[in-house]
Amino acid sequence: MLIYILQYSEFWVTKRLQISYREKLENMSKVKLTAGRIAAFKCDEEKEQAFLWCAEVPGLGVRATSGSDDKRYIFQSKVNSKTMRVTIGRVKAWSIPDAQMEARRLQMLIDQGNDPRQVKIEQQEVKEAKVKENTQRAMLASITAMMAWSEYVAERGPLWSALHLRDHQRAIRVGGLGRKRSKKLTEPGTLLSLMSLRLVDLKEEKIEEWARIEGATRPTQARLSLRLLKAFLFWCSKHSVYKLIIKENPAQSKKARECLGKAKVKNDVLQKEQLKKWFDAVKQINNPVISAYLQTLLLTGARREELAMLRYEHVDFRWNSLTIRDKVEGQRIIPLTPYVAFLLNLLPRRNEWVFSSLTSSSGRITDPNIAHAKACAVAGLYVSLHGLRRSFASLCEWTEVPAGIAAQIQGHAPQGVREQNYIRRPLDLLRKWHAKFEEWILQEAKIDFDQQSKRLQLVVG
Repeated sequence: MLIYILQYSEFWVTKRLQISYREKLENMSKVKLTAGRIAAFKCDEEKEQAFLWCAEVPGLGVRATSGSDDKRYIFQSKVNSKTMRVTIGRVKAWSIPDAQMEARRLQMLIDQGNDPRQVKIEQQEVKEAKVKENTQRAMLASITAMMAWSEYVAERGPLWSALHLRDHQRAIRVGGLGRKRSKKLTEPGTLLSLMSLRLVDLKEEKIEEWARIEGATRPTQARLSLRLLKAFLFWCSKHSVYKLIIKENPAQSKKARECLGKAKVKNDVLQKEQLKKWFDAVKQINNPVISAYLQTLLLTGARREELAMLRYEHVDFRWNSLTIRDKVEGQRIIPLTPYVAFLLNLLPRRNEWVFSSLTSSSGRITDPNIAHAKACAVAGLYVSLHGLRRSFASLCEWTEVPAGIAAQIQGHAPQGVREQNYIRRPLDLLRKWHAKFEEWILQEAKIDFDQQSKRLQLVVG
């Protein structure tokens, strides 16, 4: 009850102050504002300013300052028991009816419990926010997919392998350039047509249309490009700016995947009875670095780029181990078997790379596939570089190498709870089975490797 009485008393005190203020304004000299009266109204020299109040609209007045003809409409009233005065505008810019309408609007705001000054500030903030939003929207609309792609590659590229970075570069290449070993010109990258679009226009419909076109001519490259595009747009959805454009990943379109079809399972693999032909042909390659690389690729089951990036600092001839960069675990240590150690010891040490090259800008071999394809053609075989990795896994079955050991040597992720959490194999255990596998391979290839004299002899059989 006491709180109610206090609130009631405060209300009547405030009301009385407002009434007193209005009576004070009414007692001032008020006139009907006309153009002539406003023009004739001046401020005395002994005063800084003078006011001419409107008799029709309470609180509206004209203010004149000493020594200036610049008169302004003003509005004066009480807000929270305090006098408030705001400038409406210059007399030359506002008509009398417009000034009166503005004064009524301001008084209405006060009657509703609002401070016109605060309302003006809030309106200005809303206006500025809208201008900022429009500017940002125009800026976002001007961003092309290529601009975002370049930033994406620059940020993530240092974390990728050389092969993965090359895939991104080839996907957007212009094409029409000459080839080193062919008269044909390079084709435009599979994603080049999408890179010219604005990022805001990169919708599912565009990607599905792209998939229909690319799927009809080069589906394998397009499937790889779709995976690259999906990862790129996922990065955009997490970016501080691009997430305002890409909120859902349009590359996750089911229709686009259907247009590109499913990749066929590859079955290129060396059979036991083909080992001799393959080794005979590979050993005849004129470049000893490539020859040693291909044999090591088969005998270690490594990925092509993992082995190509092998440095001498990662080869331990004392403890017979190789440290290979692994895309799954970061790196893995595998045994350096006797025949592989023999091959590596014969290589010329030109730089830091084990499989070095005098013609490559990187200083290491980058494209051994051409020499390998020629050797396979001589032997009447077909197997890709990745097929050699597949051959390692398949041929391990002949020597009954445990699947977990073969997978660990190759750098496959552990499968199952037991492999992931319990089994920790020492290098000597891997060496036991790896050496047994190498010995069996050399036997099937009719290669007699004398570890004592380090001589390599062919067995005519």
